[in-house]
Amino acid sequence: MDRRKFVGVAGLAGAAGLLGACADQTTARPACTESGSMETFTWKMVTSWPRDFPGLGTSANHLAESISKLSNGRLNIRVFGGNELVPPFEVFDAVTQGTAEMGHSATYYWKGKVPAAQYFAGIPFGMSAQELHGWIYHGGGLELWREVYAPYGLIPFLAGNSGPQMAGWFNREINSLDDLNGLKMRIPGPGGEILKRAGGTPQTIPGAELFTALQTGIIDATEWVGPYNDLAFGLFRAAKYYYYPGWHEPGTGLECMINKEAWDTLPADLQAIVEVACQAGVMETLSDFTYNNGVALRSLLNEHGVQLRRLPDEVLNHLREISDELMLEMASESELMGRIYASFNAYYDIVNPWTTISERTLVNLRPDS
Repeated sequence: MDRRKFVGVAGLAGAAGLLGACADQTTARPACTESGSMETFTWKMVTSWPRDFPGLGTSANHLAESISKLSNGRLNIRVFGGNELVPPFEVFDAVTQGTAEMGHSATYYWKGKVPAAQYFAGIPFGMSAQELHGWIYHGGGLELWREVYAPYGLIPFLAGNSGPQMAGWFNREINSLDDLNGLKMRIPGPGGEILKRAGGTPQTIPGAELFTALQTGIIDATEWVGPYNDLAFGLFRAAKYYYYPGWHEPGTGLECMINKEAWDTLPADLQAIVEVACQAGVMETLSDFTYNNGVALRSLLNEHGVQLRRLPDEVLNHLREISDELMLEMASESELMGRIYASFNAYYDIVNPWTTISERTLVNLRPDS
């Protein structure tokens, strides 16, 4: 499927024409649809995030509000936080089964059910946010993503990005590879498998449970997102050391998934509005995280005395070696995963030289703060 033809210029033009032709001048609401009759839709969106949680939960809220406004009230989305309608890690099943028409989450949560989905949130030691967006929108990533989700009756959209994450919060120092042995850490997706192979014990725990798990010793460490979200959860009160870089998630894409049967009931103009709202949500979310991570990091260091540490090169190099091995293994699991891996790498070979001489060089020229 050609993404550019999925909605198309003609569809957008038709959407504009319909909105103009069907506007009720008295109520400023649509009076007709393509079929000539008034029709509105009310959908449920389930998420993997706590309700209204900064960055993640508010990203879902913003997407729902944008769709409602752009559609002039013809498509209204009711947002449910994790555990309000379904548990955080059951979003995929809920949308597949039609319990909700939409879901907002991250694809690596479904690795046990859909291993190929992990690529579309990003790969450890992989691409930055803007590089990932280039692959999704222009490098064939979206077409492959939709192929992966098609058997489950879902249509996926990129709907946000948290940018580079932190390595996480630790209750013990990481000075060598030996310190990873037996480390009980909350870390999902391929990052969790890499930690396991390095001697750790990965766990997948919903965000709302992290503070208690870390404080009570159920886990020794946790990654969550970055300063913005970590400060909101008060994780600095439960762990002493804050490590970087976020090797496991260099630029994490967020997803909006839609039940295909529900999608097919929408007229073309509303489909176009959903797609455009998701694209706008990518920029809004990344901008939100970029600004507020800076604000929150300052607060963590200056107000809360957090000990910021860099993971040793020995540890990072070992994790990267394991990551390379894991990616090759994943690619061999199925023909489809092999094609995704090949597409990911082909795009990386194109974009990395440009990133190296542009952004990497410019960032390295900056004076330290």
